[in-house]
Amino acid sequence: MLNDIFNEIDTILSNLDDLPRIGLALGLVLIAALISRWQRADLEKDLGIAAVRSFVQLIAIGYILELIFDQESIWWTTLLLAVMITIAARTSGRRGRGTPAASLIAFLSISLGSVLTLAVLVVGGVFDYTPQAIIPIGGMIIGNAMTVASQVMDRMAVDLVDQRGLIESRLALGATSRQASHQQFRRALRSAMIPHIDTTKTTGLIKLPGAMTGMILAGASPLEAVQLQLIVMYMLVGAVTFTGLIAAYLTYRAYFTGAHQLKTIAQQAAG
Repeated sequence: MLNDIFNEIDTILSNLDDLPRIGLALGLVLIAALISRWQRADLEKDLGIAAVRSFVQLIAIGYILELIFDQESIWWTTLLLAVMITIAARTSGRRGRGTPAASLIAFLSISLGSVLTLAVLVVGGVFDYTPQAIIPIGGMIIGNAMTVASQVMDRMAVDLVDQRGLIESRLALGATSRQASHQQFRRALRSAMIPHIDTTKTTGLIKLPGAMTGMILAGASPLEAVQLQLIVMYMLVGAVTFTGLIAAYLTYRAYFTGAHQLKTIAQQAAG
């Protein structure tokens, strides 16, 4: 019993060794906040909230992950992924700018895009369905899927409202809702996808991505790190493409009736 207590104390004390480095990194945030106040950019409150929330959330998730890793249970792993998807969908849904059923669209697009990507990786034997592998990979996939879903809904809502007259003219000439809104569909999808495509194009030339950097810092060889990064990079491109296509399709459908009429509720997105 005493040995367990001493071991726990040693673990806590060893973790305290990182506090000075964390504090130094936090100093950069404080400098940014001071510059914001000096320039009257009014960002210091947001910076402070972001710093505190990220610290609390990461510490909490650290303890949760340790518990789940010790359990080695696929059910706990699946439950955590479901919670992550739900939170991502709720966050993305709030960015829907008046899109009908924005939260449902976000949930369906993020969950389908993420589950499809993870299924391909697990069935193909790229990763085992263990918490140590699936939770970090799932987090990256869900996070990127959330960003794309938000961008698709936001851009399409704005375009459909701003170009309502053009769309209704096409409908009056006999076009279907899909044909009349194809330009907005494509623009919203491209707008959400281009940052990810550009990042993929410039990987290794402008920056070293997170997975690769983490492995190198952990002592892995650069070639081993490159192999993992290629898997992560291609998996994210696939995930955001699946999610973007699903989100764009569901969003455009939400703005039209079964009789191919543009809903007046879409005007709320302009507010």
